[in-house]
Order: sequence, then C-alpha cells, then structure tokens
Amino acid sequence: MKLLSVNVGLPRELEWKGRTIRTSIFKAPVPGRVHLTKLNLDGDEQSDLTVHGGVDKAVYVYPSEHYAFWRDELPAAELGWGAFGENFTTEGGLDDRAVHIGDRFRVGSAEFVVTQPRMPCFKLGIRFGRADIIKRFLHSGRNGFYFAVAKEGEVAAGDSIELIARDKNGVTVADIVELYTADAAKQDLLQRVSELPALPESWRAYFRKRLWKPDA
Repeated sequence: MKLLSVNVGLPRELEWKGRTIRTSIFKAPVPGRVHLTKLNLDGDEQSDLTVHGGVDKAVYVYPSEHYAFWRDELPAAELGWGAFGENFTTEGGLDDRAVHIGDRFRVGSAEFVVTQPRMPCFKLGIRFGRADIIKRFLHSGRNGFYFAVAKEGEVAAGDSIELIARDKNGVTVADIVELYTADAAKQDLLQRVSELPALPESWRAYFRKRLWKPDA
C-alpha cells in the first residue's frame, strides 16, 4: 500500500446560491515531506470546526481506486488527486470494505487510527457544481474515511502505508455507512457498533438510538 498524493488547502470564500460560503474542500497536491499534528497537516485548515476537523477527523483518506468509477460517472469533471477534498490519496487496498474502524497504520514517521467514514455535506455539491453528487456519493460505497493521528510525524507522496494493528471488532468503514443509510434490521451489528471504542461518541450515540427496545 502506498501514499500517492498529499493534498492540502486553506479556506476560501465563494458565492453559492446567493450566499457567501467559506470552504476548504479545494485541495491540491504538495511536494516534499509534510508535517502533521493531531489536528491537521501543515498548509491545511478546516473552515467549519463544528462539523469538520478535530482529533477524530484530522486526515481524510480516499483510495485512488475509486477515481475510475467517478471518471465514468462524471466525465466532464476535472478529477486530479484531492478532487474529493481528501488529504491522502492512496493505492493498494485501503478500500471501504477492507478497512476496519480502529485499524492502525504507519505512514512515514506518523501513525494513524481509522475513526469513521466520510459523510458528504453540501460543500461537495459546491466543489462539483451539482447538488446530486451528495446523494450519489453517499450511496456509491466509495466514501473514504478519516484518520486520527496517533503519533505526529511527517509524510510524503511515495511513502509506504503499513498496517500495524487490525482492530479485533472487525467492523468495516462500509458497515458504518450501510448502517447509517439502511434500516435497523441488523440489530446485532448495531449493538456492536454502538460499543465500538474507536468510533467517535457522536456516532455511537446515533446508533444506540436505533437499537430496538422490546418493552417500549
């Protein structure tokens, strides 16, 4: 597994449907080694900290393998690395159905923990100039995921990505997305996910509310 591109971006303001929107979804690849902290990479900054960023969403990861699908779906779009707002574009198997919440990876001199899937917001619609991309992205099975930074360090395009610990609970990124978008029939999985230590508390609380209560 390899890190193909490191992408960063600073907030910018633009007009959208008569409003001025501040967004950092526009990312571009950067050369050389990039230092990262518990909150983000050098040269990168989130615009709305109420829904983006923080320790559980420090680095957004998107597999390059997903780009072939989107080039077919969006033939007129410019889809260079970083097009989906990701910080890391990867290759070699970091698929949503293969990566588990809680898995630990080493990239360069830094270490990471997988925390949650990326859920699209309206700013993805701004990035592509089409509101339908939000629903299409969510249901595509190609969401990507977030890393928390377990050990600060430096990364660069070309670094290998090493799995250093597989989470024993076996809940994939895709499992979380499917539970979010589908009905509540998978109660056993909902119970497991609601107790998953690596998943942020906001997610666990959401899934706890979807557990059936026989006496209710």
